[in-house]
Amino acid sequence: MTKAAFTPRVFSGIQPSGGLTLGNYLGALKRFADAQDKGIETIYCMVDLHAITVWQDPAKLRHATRELCAGFIASGVDPQKSILFNQSQVAEHAQMAWIFNCVARMGWMKRMTQFKDKAGKNAENASLGLFGYPALMAADILVYHATHVPVGEDQKQHLELTRDIAMKFNHDYGVDFFPITEPVIEGAATRVMSLRDGSKKMSKSDPSDMSRINLTDDADTIAKKIRKAKTDPEPLPSEVEGLENRPEARNLINIFAALSDQTVDQVMAEVGGKAFSEFKPMLADLAVAQMSPISTEMSRLMQDTAEIDRILEAGADRARAIAAPILQRTYDIVGMVGARVS
Repeated sequence: MTKAAFTPRVFSGIQPSGGLTLGNYLGALKRFADAQDKGIETIYCMVDLHAITVWQDPAKLRHATRELCAGFIASGVDPQKSILFNQSQVAEHAQMAWIFNCVARMGWMKRMTQFKDKAGKNAENASLGLFGYPALMAADILVYHATHVPVGEDQKQHLELTRDIAMKFNHDYGVDFFPITEPVIEGAATRVMSLRDGSKKMSKSDPSDMSRINLTDDADTIAKKIRKAKTDPEPLPSEVEGLENRPEARNLINIFAALSDQTVDQVMAEVGGKAFSEFKPMLADLAVAQMSPISTEMSRLMQDTAEIDRILEAGADRARAIAAPILQRTYDIVGMVGARVS
């Protein structure tokens, strides 16, 4: 069997569950904007079907979806260069997910650590959607034959499941139809940690607003949060090895490196030996310069939600033009008589 050649294509998505943070920007949005200028087709999605695996207030979900779209655009994702849409507008995602529900194995799903973390001790009351959403994630990716997916470390297991589903489908039906998607994990701050506890991921769900920088924070708030970020009493080391067992110092250095497009080694050469009283103002100035324009632009975009809706609808039309033929061919391979994609 001749091995299929797949058009290089990037897909990734973010849940519109409200409250974009610096972690979302450095770990995802900034990388998305960078990828669109590398000559590869880029598809970015607000995964609202994933969001409702736990209950969402409908009005808040609508607001969060539009705000997330504004965050994409304010962070440099150009709707003309990239395809930008929300997941529920393209029915092929859910339709492909059912096919993959029948390909994926229960044992695979039970090994997903994120389900265990989110369901906690009350797993019996978790939604079926929460348990099965890695199959929907696989559908999100493979319905576009995406070859590359920028992911954080916490999503790497789900991408491995996507690869397993693609390989099993190809094997079961004797085809080379779905690509074996590659993860793209790179950058100094693919996992940004809390400003109050360097051992925990920066999260919008943290009760302390001082633990994170929100993309909606103004310049004064950003600077204040950097100044008050938890540190230790020692000066910064000159070598990366000196950051071992210093999670708060490592986090701030990683953030500086990512915001300045430098390696950690380059930053250490520049700031090694400085006290935090010297380094924090440097980081605050950099963060304000990089982040406050995003906040300002998001605010401007949210003044015209009808335009945001128009952008999302246009993106969905472009996404559907790619997804529909791939789903149609999937139906044909599986053997569904007369199944037609609208």
